[in-house]
This record gives sequence, C-alpha cells and structure tokens, in this order.
Amino acid sequence: MIVLKTEKELKYMAIAGQVVAEVLRVVSEKVSDGVPASTFDELAEKVTAKMGAVPAFKGYRGYPASICVSVNDEVVHGIPSREKVVKEGDIVSFDFGAIYRGYYADAAVTVPVGNITERARRLIQVTEESFWEAFKFMREGYSVGDISNVVQKYVESHGFSVVRTFVGHGIGKSLHEEPQVPNFGKRGTGPRLRRGMTLAVEPMVNEGHWRVKIEKDGWTARTEDGSLSAHYEHTVVITDGEPLILTKKK
Repeated sequence: MIVLKTEKELKYMAIAGQVVAEVLRVVSEKVSDGVPASTFDELAEKVTAKMGAVPAFKGYRGYPASICVSVNDEVVHGIPSREKVVKEGDIVSFDFGAIYRGYYADAAVTVPVGNITERARRLIQVTEESFWEAFKFMREGYSVGDISNVVQKYVESHGFSVVRTFVGHGIGKSLHEEPQVPNFGKRGTGPRLRRGMTLAVEPMVNEGHWRVKIEKDGWTARTEDGSLSAHYEHTVVITDGEPLILTKKK
C-alpha cells in the first residue's frame, strides 16, 4: 500500500533529510588518499547524534554500520572498515539514511578520490544527470514507469548500464515502502504519482554490464564484470507542482 504523507509527517521527514544531507556533505569533504572507510562511519554517527537523529541503516536487517561505503566496483551496501582504505584514483559511493521522530530520509552520492580517469568522471556525471532528467517527471499525473524509463534511456544512451538487482523505493515511517522505483522500465507503467507520495529515487549505474554479485559478507554488492559503479539518490516529495527534494542541503 502506498502511504500519502501529511504535512506533519513531511516536516519530520524534512528534518531527517537535512541530517542526511549534512552527513553526506561532511563525509564527502573528508575523502582523500589513505582515509580508512571506518572514518566515514564514525563521522556519520557523530553528525547524526549531534543533530538529534538516529542512523537508519545500523542494525537494519543486521547491517553492521551506519553508512554504506562502496568503492570502485562495489555497487551498494559496502561495509566500512579500517581495512578498507580509499586511494587516489578511486571513486567512492556513500549511501546514508537517518530517522527523526520515527520518519526516514535516504540519499546517496558518488565522489572521486583525487584525480580519476575521464571514464570514471563521466560515469559519476551521467549517474547524477540521469536522476535530474527523471526529476522532470516526478510530478502528479506521471507514473513510476516514466521515472524508470527516463533513467534507463539516459544511462544507456551514454554507454553505461542500470543495475536491475536493486531499485529505489517509497519511504516514510519505514525505510522501504511501496512503491518500488526501478531504474529501468516502460513509460506509463506502474502506480501514478500523487501528491504526498515520498520516493527515494536512486540510479545505480555500472560502467560495464548491469549484473552484480553479492560478497560472502552477505551485503557488499559488486559488478559481476569488475567494472566501476556509481550511485546517486535523493528523497523526493510529490506535490501539486514542483517536486520537493528533502535531502538537498539548504
């Protein structure tokens, strides 16, 4: 069931969204050669606590950390540790969620570590651009399939592929609500967008093939062919006009 949010609920989600935005800002600015991924997890916890919120991922279905740190061919759900150290030339995806008074927000970004290849730079750019292309269709009257189709067509037109194993989702009182929001699909399919719907739209884009594999830790998803992967996400509110992004820094 798709849950339409009230103004009060959206207020709490907006506060959670600003926590997410601040955490992603802080960890992104900390990225440099030689930083262990555990540092980003510690920063995420510190910032979230300071802002009066709770990390959404820690303990969720057994996930052991507060933030997902995925490096190079890691698509999503990379577990931060002291042993995982980012290096010059890497690309790093941060995925983070926060809870404020029982309401969730979720976002992701991929950033370079120093100088990266032109191909890696284009991958990050196209991934983010695909979100903004789809953003034009996050309005009442369009369908979930319209969002999905735009992401897929934009990504594939630039020679990359969209991950199919993981999808975007509704969000609110739970981290994952209906509807699912794939990054592939046909125009005009799926639920119609309505005012009060809240969606976590998150293109996950691979440099090579879309297939992924799950590591022995049960969480870390990698590209099956070892190619790079990028991730970009915002929590969006469908309104009666311009869609509202809750996880964009004010």
